[in-house]
Amino acid sequence: MTEESDALHPPPQLMPESTTRPVGGTEYSWCKSVLAGTGITVLGLLLSKSPDIQLIQTALHNLQNSHPILRSKLHLDASTNTFHFITPLNSHIRITPFDLQSTSRIIGIDSNDRRVSPFHRILEHELNRNSWRDSSGSIPDDDTDIFHVAVYTISDRQWAVFLRLHTAGCDRTAAVALLRGLLGRVSGRVKGTEMGLEEKEKVELAIENLIPEGKANKPFWARGLDMIGYSLNSLRFANLNFMDADSPRSSEVAKLQLDTDETERLVAGCKSRGIKLCGALAAAGMIASWSYKRLPYDQREKYGIVTLTDCRSILDPVLSSNHLGFYHSAILNTHDVGGETLWELAKRSYISFENAKNCNKHFTDMSDLNYLMCKAIDNPGLTPCSSLRTGLISVFEDPVIDDSDSDEIYQELGLEDYEGCSSVHGVGPSIAIFDTIRHGRLDCACVYPSPLHSREQILTIIDHMKKILVDAGNIEDQ
Repeated sequence: MTEESDALHPPPQLMPESTTRPVGGTEYSWCKSVLAGTGITVLGLLLSKSPDIQLIQTALHNLQNSHPILRSKLHLDASTNTFHFITPLNSHIRITPFDLQSTSRIIGIDSNDRRVSPFHRILEHELNRNSWRDSSGSIPDDDTDIFHVAVYTISDRQWAVFLRLHTAGCDRTAAVALLRGLLGRVSGRVKGTEMGLEEKEKVELAIENLIPEGKANKPFWARGLDMIGYSLNSLRFANLNFMDADSPRSSEVAKLQLDTDETERLVAGCKSRGIKLCGALAAAGMIASWSYKRLPYDQREKYGIVTLTDCRSILDPVLSSNHLGFYHSAILNTHDVGGETLWELAKRSYISFENAKNCNKHFTDMSDLNYLMCKAIDNPGLTPCSSLRTGLISVFEDPVIDDSDSDEIYQELGLEDYEGCSSVHGVGPSIAIFDTIRHGRLDCACVYPSPLHSREQILTIIDHMKKILVDAGNIEDQ
């Protein structure tokens, strides 16, 4: 996606009173990914009080007015195979209600499985509702909204509100801002343009247009070498064992949770070694995956780890955390694993990421990784067993921290639980970790492609990850 190509291909026919802009390179890769099944972002709220639909709708209208990306539609120009954001001037949102009978049909499958609560089941259902492709797997002829909302009646004492978004318009930071903005407005504690959610008239520029001058420069020969390196390295990656590589896939979620003391010891261990939590999570995942295969102690395997970093604070101009859109970048590192302790591997993993970031690889390699991701989608046979796996684990550089004085708001709204994550059953890792520290407790949603991996397999690995993390924290405490 270049300025020259945009000039050659005029924008699509606009709707009355609307604006348009072509998607950027990273946004384009997400358009391709969501079509394949990866990048459906879901925010779910579990409520013990019947939600006021009209109040929620008014709050969402206000958010759409403040953030045009939320009211945008995706348009595919078939003649040029390019996507555009088309943004109407006026907000519009429809909330789809599911009554008790409809909700029961959704959660009825395997409902006796106590590992999966009704709220958890609806979360997985929403992760696999792909509004951006039709029944044939193609892009719908009509322009599609990037934002959808549904309300489910679980029982006469429980309801769930779900927001589903196209990841091209909403990364994890944006999802957190959206959740806080919605809760603030529904509770009546935030009005108008408070919380930095300023009124804007158009969708902001793509991340590629906001990279500071010189930060993304890379000589042509170096780009070619890096592309070859990424391609050859990916062929050497060891993968988590595939259970069923032929059946249609969907995204499922498993939870990794630590209590307050366990979290405190783990975070203290990271801090004392000058590393971040993402290094420990990635290391625990690699060790657990290596152990799962019951390999000889001296047999090593090469794993790919993708670390996602929020670039808002280092763009030009700097963007606030309340700025909606996709402004993350990825760094891919590889590690040879076999018999290391958690802290040894965690430090090695984090230092590799930090060195790459210091060399601006999150900017210089952005287009390379986007290109390779699109190539994997178009040619699944390039990946083992056509699995579309691009690495073992993905983590975020920083966790979401929820330590605000929000308990009063939660009680007022009847908010019992909430969850946020994205689908991964198209192209992506075997396990995508979405980590939050809620009032001092580590809470991770681990999303994986099923039946490529089974729930039993992932739960075994996550249980082992928890033991590794807890044991390492106990060692640190001693």
